Amino acid sequence: MDPVIHIENISYTYPEAERPALDGVSLDLFPGVFTAVLGANGSGKSTLAKHLNAILVPTAGRVTVDRMDTADEAYLIPIRRRVGMVFQNPDNQIVANVVEDDVAFAPENLGVEPAEIRRRVDAALTQVGMYDFRLHAPHLLSGGQKQRVAIAGVLAMEPEVLVLDEPTAMLDPRGRREVLAAVEGLCRGRGITVVLITHHMDEAARADRVLVMDAGRIAMDGTPREIFPRAEQLRALGLDVPETAALLARLNAAGMHLAADALSPEECADVIKEALCR
Repeated sequence: MDPVIHIENISYTYPEAERPALDGVSLDLFPGVFTAVLGANGSGKSTLAKHLNAILVPTAGRVTVDRMDTADEAYLIPIRRRVGMVFQNPDNQIVANVVEDDVAFAPENLGVEPAEIRRRVDAALTQVGMYDFRLHAPHLLSGGQKQRVAIAGVLAMEPEVLVLDEPTAMLDPRGRREVLAAVEGLCRGRGITVVLITHHMDEAARADRVLVMDAGRIAMDGTPREIFPRAEQLRALGLDVPETAALLARLNAAGMHLAADALSPEECADVIKEALCR
């Protein structure tokens, strides 16, 4: 299977910065895979996200989306149609006074026919569970609902890849659950490639693949079951681990010899129960 995004030895240095924000990153992102990107503040994860749809262009190396080079301005519009971006604050992305008008904004600007816009708006709002709110004013919605409207606005462009840069950072637990459920549904149900930048370990635990960044480089790359049992290495990188992984690590340190790759509370409980019943 060919990657939808290919990243080849890229580096990026912000103006006036003393060191690069990205330093020799190589990465392939494949269709339909849910990838979570973790890292301490300043690790380069948001800078990496902005390279995926040509918001930033590498100072060295190369990024291609469906074999289109992000440094070639002739490909800018088709790249951004394929790779949609959702940011941390939904208020910065919502531009209209009615939910369905906001979701229609991007396809209207792309010159999509009115009947097709109607279909896309209804489909996008349905996919994120916001169709019943299509005539509401965005400012009356909760944070989680606003973020789902922002995601619907990107979906209306029918992207192949959805990049979310810490979309739940400003939300309460309920809003986080709403947004993550919507994102998972898009990946598992529709096959959209998802790249989620997050600092919440429980969100990353639900991904297919986890990347951990440090000092502008990829320090760890694997499945959640491969990454999270490596608690000492994660802590050395300034990161926490999921509560289940932390509990199992403490029990193993006490001599219980448990499987350390359980991710959900239910799996963790089963592992402990099995050990106690031996």
